[in-house]
Amino acid sequence: QVQLEQSGGGLVQVGGSLRPSCAAFGRTSSSYAMGWFRQAPGKERELVAVISSSGGTTHYTDSVKGRFTISRDNAKNTVYLQMNNLKPEDTAVYYCAADYFYTVKAGEYDYWGQGTQVTVSS
Repeated sequence: QVQLEQSGGGLVQVGGSLRPSCAAFGRTSSSYAMGWFRQAPGKERELVAVISSSGGTTHYTDSVKGRFTISRDNAKNTVYLQMNNLKPEDTAVYYCAADYFYTVKAGEYDYWGQGTQVTVSS
């Protein structure tokens, strides 16, 4: 069993930066791949970025490549999403998720954080 607790997010202007984080609690939480997803009003939840349990493999959706960076600190059981050069279309509720297997599919993740709102104003 893994519990995820998110923090960060908020309101930022276009071109600004945010770094939400996701702390994992559980006996083997550092063994899990972690993902960040987002859901805008009226849209389906979509992948933002994924990182393997070791941190050695990452994957990003095309729209955030070069702007967002996913990272993890296994000593702190925490995953971060550094978001730079934010755009209005990045506005959404952001969720972190954990799964024992590395996957880009939201439906395959077993554990989810509570979500955090990110709003980019123009």
